Amino acid sequence: MTIDDAALAESIRRLAEPRADDGTIHSALQFVVAACVDLFDVDGAGILISDEQDMLSYAAASDGPGRILEKTEAEAGEGPCTEAFVKAQVVTSRDITAEPERWPRLTAALADQPVRAVLGVPVLLGGVPVGTLDVYRERAHDWDDSEVAALTRYAEVISTTLAAALQAHTAGVLAQQLQYALDYRVVIERAVGFLMAKQSTNAVAAFNALRNAARSRRTKIGKIAEHVLESGSLPA
Repeated sequence: MTIDDAALAESIRRLAEPRADDGTIHSALQFVVAACVDLFDVDGAGILISDEQDMLSYAAASDGPGRILEKTEAEAGEGPCTEAFVKAQVVTSRDITAEPERWPRLTAALADQPVRAVLGVPVLLGGVPVGTLDVYRERAHDWDDSEVAALTRYAEVISTTLAAALQAHTAGVLAQQLQYALDYRVVIERAVGFLMAKQSTNAVAAFNALRNAARSRRTKIGKIAEHVLESGSLPA
């Protein structure tokens, strides 16, 4: 599918106009995912936002299958969204249920859901990944360059929405989560790189090692990352 640049620019402009909603960041994100479905003619979309353990948490989805996709990715720590977040780059799947070696838990969870082709885009604030935008199609689909480019631009709408909420002090708890992600991203990235070299593993596996250590100890991932850099190992 070819994305019309003029139509995309006009849709983004309309999204910036005042809306009749309750003024919360969650309603704003819900509006953005609904508009995303209409604009890109996809079957569903969703947004995950990093929390203080640098774990992606469900923020908004256009429908039930999209919500299952988002929540399963957040819980499993695998999938296009997780990879897009960790690597800060677009990640695609032609058919997510046909990739059990790549994402076993996600493939199993979505086997009975109308979710097949998935594309994950990082959402950045100040160049730092703070979340992801997911879109999906109900059938296998090869994502083309125009779709990747257009959805990357659309992720900037989400970035603008988050930045505006922070400036207007309407983000609440989300503001603390986003600020933590911004403050500790460099430390976390350094710890991920250290574990990759020490354990001969990939970035997502190293990230999940930090994430799981933070979860099991009920602490923040930044503290775990600092421990790794200071001691040379994960907490015992």
